[in-house]
Amino acid sequence: MTVDCVIEDGRWDDIATLAQTATDATLERLGLEPSVFEISVLACDDIRIAALNADFRDKPQPTNVLSWPSQERGAAVDGEMPQSPAPGPDNELGDIAIAYDTCAREAAAAGKSMADHTTHLLVHGTLHLLGFDHERDRDATLMEGLETEILGKLGLADPYRD
Repeated sequence: MTVDCVIEDGRWDDIATLAQTATDATLERLGLEPSVFEISVLACDDIRIAALNADFRDKPQPTNVLSWPSQERGAAVDGEMPQSPAPGPDNELGDIAIAYDTCAREAAAAGKSMADHTTHLLVHGTLHLLGFDHERDRDATLMEGLETEILGKLGLADPYRD
């Protein structure tokens, strides 16, 4: 997997390693060879992600992570697996933006390390690039189950468990 990190906020000192680990683990879980795909990650702050959220989702407030898949891969039926990308000349899966300030607040509120929370959000964002979503109930169950499984293999706790 080639992860291209653009670091706009210098507080993201370990984002490249976390992004590589999270994206590789996600693709491997889905039976995809990480080395043939590319993802771009923008490591920014709340001001930048609020502008992106306003531009792309008409929600002018900060959020933790945003994803822009290179292709629509979502499943037509709630709870079914999305179409897997095929390696080819265009192997870009898409872009992820992640905001330091929101992630740090959420990690502190949940009593988690910043690295663990960031890894979760990068797995979450990568799943979005691969066509997973949480708008419909069964889609959300599928996506959350995959996140929990992937994070567990990385030695991290279930993020959806109280």
